Amino acid sequence: MVSRSYSNLLELASGESPSFGRMSRRIPRIMTVAGIISDLDDDPSESVCSDPSSSSVQRDRLIIVANQLPIRAHRKSENNSGWIFSWDENSLLLQLKDGLGDDEIEVIYVGCLKEEIHPCEQDEVSQILLETFKCVPTFLPPDLFTRYYHGFCKQQLWPLFHYMLPLSPDLGGRFNRSLWQAYVSVNKIFADRIMEVINPEDDFVWIHDYHLMVLPTFLRKRFNRVKLGFFLHSPFPSSEIYRTLPIREELLRALLNSDLIGFHTFDYARHFLSCCSRMLGLSYESKRGYIGLEYYGRTVSIKILPVGIHMGQLQSVLSLPETEEKVAELIKQFCDQDRIMLLGVDDMDIFKGISLKLLAMEQLLVQHPEWQGKVVLVQIANPARGRGKDVKEVQTETFSTVKRINETFGKPGYDPVVLIDEPLKFYERIAYYVVAECCLVTAVRDGMNLIPYEYIISRQGNEKLDKVLGLESSIPKKSMLVVSEFIGCSPSLSGAIRVNPWNIDAVADAMDSALEMLEPEKQLRHEKHYRYVSTHDVGYWARSFLQDLERTCRDHVRRRCWGIGFGLSFRVVALDPNFRKLSMEHIVSAYKRTTTRAILLDYDGTLMPQASIDKGPTPKSIEMLKTLCRDENNMVLIVSARSRKKLEDWFSPCENLGIAAEHGYFLRPKGDVEWETCVPVADCSWKQIAEPVMKLYTETTDGSTIEDKETALVWCYEDADPDFGSCQAKELLDHLESVLANEPVTVKSGQSLVEVKPQGVSKGIVAKRLLSTMQERGMLPDFVLCIGDDRSDEDMFEAITSSMAGSSIAPRAEVFACTVGRKPSKAKYYLDDTGEIVRLMQGLASVSEQPVPL
Repeated sequence: MVSRSYSNLLELASGESPSFGRMSRRIPRIMTVAGIISDLDDDPSESVCSDPSSSSVQRDRLIIVANQLPIRAHRKSENNSGWIFSWDENSLLLQLKDGLGDDEIEVIYVGCLKEEIHPCEQDEVSQILLETFKCVPTFLPPDLFTRYYHGFCKQQLWPLFHYMLPLSPDLGGRFNRSLWQAYVSVNKIFADRIMEVINPEDDFVWIHDYHLMVLPTFLRKRFNRVKLGFFLHSPFPSSEIYRTLPIREELLRALLNSDLIGFHTFDYARHFLSCCSRMLGLSYESKRGYIGLEYYGRTVSIKILPVGIHMGQLQSVLSLPETEEKVAELIKQFCDQDRIMLLGVDDMDIFKGISLKLLAMEQLLVQHPEWQGKVVLVQIANPARGRGKDVKEVQTETFSTVKRINETFGKPGYDPVVLIDEPLKFYERIAYYVVAECCLVTAVRDGMNLIPYEYIISRQGNEKLDKVLGLESSIPKKSMLVVSEFIGCSPSLSGAIRVNPWNIDAVADAMDSALEMLEPEKQLRHEKHYRYVSTHDVGYWARSFLQDLERTCRDHVRRRCWGIGFGLSFRVVALDPNFRKLSMEHIVSAYKRTTTRAILLDYDGTLMPQASIDKGPTPKSIEMLKTLCRDENNMVLIVSARSRKKLEDWFSPCENLGIAAEHGYFLRPKGDVEWETCVPVADCSWKQIAEPVMKLYTETTDGSTIEDKETALVWCYEDADPDFGSCQAKELLDHLESVLANEPVTVKSGQSLVEVKPQGVSKGIVAKRLLSTMQERGMLPDFVLCIGDDRSDEDMFEAITSSMAGSSIAPRAEVFACTVGRKPSKAKYYLDDTGEIVRLMQGLASVSEQPVPL
């Protein structure tokens, strides 16, 4: 039966997070219709946004979610009814479980079966898989699966992630919204299945690969504090490629609903971070070795660690008698005939570079005729995982190239290329690894590729295989690798000969170098590789990922969480429990019953949106400020980073308005008094040093500008390329700190800027100055409102908060430190945007206009 979630794709857009009761400790019985959940403790008091103190930090179970379950299914032979299930020992997901160890954590799998199960059998199959294998099958209608997997995954995501743009209908699939909807539908069905087994306060969820990239959004919407990791096993393309995807932001935001996102290499992670920067305006930080993105108060961690192989499984296969027999057979076929075996093992698809490898072999035989009759390339071509015209073209090209090479260079009893295009048993493949002198991996793009790892361990062998090979156990083992620089395992194999697979001559030369290399050199390279591969196995990878996931989720319990946004734009805001939205009723009530008020307002980003082209105040804002200033109970101060001349021009109609310019260096309490300084008058001779440096960076960074203030210099890169601008800003910061080390200034970075200003200048100084001045005049404030939006305003919030414990504020004063947007801050309150702030200030102004009752 089709999950009812499939027919209700837009349920997510409702904007409401359903509340689920806590699951019982044992796994509930699984039903095939999503949403029907049995064996639940249906306690309505348990909701998604429950009090953090009720959450448990106990680590109970790991739910592993992937497109396919690690299960093999076969029809029973008698009457062709019923199914026989067994573990798929070649599945990474099963190897992951073995690597973790059964004693440490309980593992549950959620995914699809490779075989189609008739609806009338699905209940029985679900029960068997759950009770016997702890697997929760996700059943998809055949047409939906085809559009999801063979359509969107394999024809759109997979080519694009491997750098293949759909420049024509023949080159990858053009974006098809119906296929995208199928993809979202399937991810929703997976979420429904997970709902049936998850204990949201305790369980960890680990999602695998690009098939389920929007699943984190569905899970995060239902359980705001779900402990969720995602690992991408494919490459992540550069921003120039990724940004062509019509649903680029939806996928990025969905991934950011994870707590930890894993990649095989730094390149893939760097591309993802660049996309987040360019498309979402998010920047990342590295703290104590951990890379993190701040996303609505949550820290999304980035993990960079290539997956490893299952050492135990590989070594057990090496010890099988069948493996020894096959090795002996291959020695007789090749070594006894004085043939040197080069080996390639690849899937038959367009990105594995099989044809390029064959062309390089042909070039080797042309350029080095001495290898003719001696070297044989054995190419094992595994069946393609996808299907379509491109697979048939690869097969046709491969067969024709092999035929041409063998006809040109072959002789009786010798074929330079042996193509094996039928599935091999695992032990047979291992036997080929053992005998091969060199392994060639020339993929033009591949997420990881574990073939080189398997080859290295196989070449290490064991005592029985040494006897078959006629080797003494005391002699160091050797292996040689020629690998593409475009595959994920390449950075970890520093002893391999790395090649650009598109350069046929270079690959041929690498093959010749591998054959000619001296034995001691081969042994040293093998030893280095074996040491790495044997210690960084699948267990190491899985444990490391889960440790980081646990560390990232550690503060879930003390955060208040709630969801915002609709559809796939949904995200969760996580903030300190004491941080809340400023209520209009609350502040108006406090405003009415107080008589001495201090109001400090930032300008850019607070009263005026950052994105506004015309930065000057609107007539409404001017009128509002004039009204507030006319109230004799109010002391109103604009605190800005802008120059005093600009602020004077803008706010000249507000005669009683106080202005603090250039972060508070200049202060004018009212329009009819002279400007004063909050710190000793600065010597600005340092500008002669800093300005030439800034000009150098301005010339080399298109879109950057310099703003010369009276006491400060600002280098702004708001209109520059975000990646290049950020990189240049870091360099400029270091450069300025170096050349200005002996000057009385501070160099700070802000939002798209680097600023040099006199030491001791901050908005916090202004706040303290205002409060102390009011105290000296016998005007002890019983109402303080401070609003700002960026890092410089945090100094004001800190000063206001610390003053509450002193004598500059009335003992029971109403104090409101408010930031713009829900984000980590020293303020206790927030408002969503400048529009809400203006409405708040207009509300206070209207109170001031009301006549005082007699």
